[in-house]
Amino acid sequence: MILTAFLLAAATPAVHPGEEPVDPYEISDANAGAAPFAGDAMFRAFNGREGIDRIVTTFVGLNTSDPRISDIFKGQDIVRLNRTLREQFCYILGGGCAYTGRDMRSAHKDMGTQTADMNALVDNLQKAMTKEGVPFRAQNRFLAKLAPMKRDVVER
Repeated sequence: MILTAFLLAAATPAVHPGEEPVDPYEISDANAGAAPFAGDAMFRAFNGREGIDRIVTTFVGLNTSDPRISDIFKGQDIVRLNRTLREQFCYILGGGCAYTGRDMRSAHKDMGTQTADMNALVDNLQKAMTKEGVPFRAQNRFLAKLAPMKRDVVER
C-alpha cells in the first residue's frame, strides 16, 4: 500500500510538441526516495538488471490495465515511467544504477493519489515480484524500504 510512491514518482505528463516533458529539476540519486541496500544480496534476489526489467515491465502493465488505478496512468509518459522505475529499483536494490527521475513529492504533485491507489500499486508490485520468483522476505524488505515514500505521494 505504500509502494505507489515510487511508481507514481516516475509518472510524467505526456509531452506535447514544443513543451518540456517535466519542470526543470536537479538530477540526483537522492530523488529516488530511499538509500540503496548495502551489498548485493537484494540485487541478486531480484535477479539483477534483467529481473528488475521484467518486474518493471510486468508492474507497469498491471497498473495500466488495473481498473482500480488505470486512470492515473492515462496521459502519462509510459516510456519514461518504465525507464525511471528501472533506474529507481536498480539504485535502491544496490545495482549501481543512477536515478534520473524527479523527487517523489514533485513527481506526484496534484495527482490526487489516495491510500487505496497505493494499496493497488503494492498489490501489483507483489504480483510482479512473485512472477519473477523474488523470495517473499526480499519482497518485504524492498516494500519496507519504499514505504516511507507514502507521505510524499498520498495527497488525500
